[in-house]
Amino acid sequence: MRDKPRAHGTSRPTRGAGPVSAAGRVSVSGITDVLSVGSARLPQVSEIPTTTGAEPLRTRLATLRGPDAQPKPLDARALAALAANPGCRRRALLDGAGVDKSALAEALGSPSGFGQSQFAFIRGNAFEARVKGDGGAELLRLAHQKLGGPEPTPATSRVPELTAVGPEGRAARTELALGEAEAGAWTLLDHPMVALDVAGSSAFLEPDAVVVHPDGRWAVVEIKSFPMIDGSADAAKVGAAARQAAVYVLALERIAARIDPAPEVGHGILLVCPKDFSNLPTASLVDIRKQRAVTRRQLARLTRIEDIASALAPGTTFALDQPAEQLTHAVESVPATYAPECLAACELAFHCRDRAREQGAVTALGRAIRGELGELATVDAVLTAARGEAGDPDDPAVAALRRAAALRAEALASAPPAPRMEEAAVRTEEAAGVREAGAACR
Repeated sequence: MRDKPRAHGTSRPTRGAGPVSAAGRVSVSGITDVLSVGSARLPQVSEIPTTTGAEPLRTRLATLRGPDAQPKPLDARALAALAANPGCRRRALLDGAGVDKSALAEALGSPSGFGQSQFAFIRGNAFEARVKGDGGAELLRLAHQKLGGPEPTPATSRVPELTAVGPEGRAARTELALGEAEAGAWTLLDHPMVALDVAGSSAFLEPDAVVVHPDGRWAVVEIKSFPMIDGSADAAKVGAAARQAAVYVLALERIAARIDPAPEVGHGILLVCPKDFSNLPTASLVDIRKQRAVTRRQLARLTRIEDIASALAPGTTFALDQPAEQLTHAVESVPATYAPECLAACELAFHCRDRAREQGAVTALGRAIRGELGELATVDAVLTAARGEAGDPDDPAVAALRRAAALRAEALASAPPAPRMEEAAVRTEEAAGVREAGAACR
């Protein structure tokens, strides 16, 4: 239940790491230089095209991030939030460059309380350790209970070692373990690493676990610390977990497509939560076909990071040590698409909301209202259209606004006149005198 992935290049403590050559290249099953699984092939980092014009993309992103800033890796939660608002170029670029948006929001003077509390983080890790204890026996029991199939036993359960150097090495080791999953046995991958291309940049993601069913099906496991009371959990939290798991499923589908024959990636995820008010684990199968389809479509709509970066002025940087005015100008040079839903998903939501309100943008009122207003993008444009001072009369949005304004004027004209200020003050004094008289009688 790690919502914060480990930094790239680190590895989990293991009983035995895979062989590594003297040059530092990962060797899987004696293969060096090219990370491959069967007929599938993962390119080395040096082979990935990363140029925009004359400047390498990695160098450009490092400049945007700042000379001394370490990149913050993307996780599934951030990708799900990015997919929910694919029109926001600001978030796409900041996430692609690995900018710490929490620190950036604080430097801009609009800090947010977005994120998980330390207590919840510790509690979640403790619950996950309990679920995966004893070689994953309890987790496999829950998987058998919800997915069916033969009962897992120590003789029919496998927990392959996934340790490797760097995220590329761990992703290759994960793909190798999935391809070599033994038929007729349960295979549990503890914190595998999968890769997904997002707007032309590779994102390395770390699910809580992936279970390979004896019949060859793959199932994503999400371990959360919120309770499941009487078999049901908070709908909003389950929805967030489903959107997060949909990103993992998309990455697994790309791995499955490189294996012959391609295994089935289950559209139901195994959601494991504490049962009632105890710390005992229970599970539920959550269908994520809708979330998977929406996430796939939204990620495909994202503008490539190269295109966004190339539109910026040379020397633009989001380094936190520069003056606040320059930092604000750099952030504002990247277009943002604010919506009230951003408050629950993005660290820069408060900053973008303030700017949207200053500009009178109707997006601050919600996506539904913005969609109804068509080409009217500001509050001033809406009001002038309603008063008949601007706008195309044939536009349905303009016609509806003018009709609403006419109805409002008609209702105000037929309403009784409001009391004048002097009369209202007299009535207030009389009411206060009545209350005081009543209190004296009591």
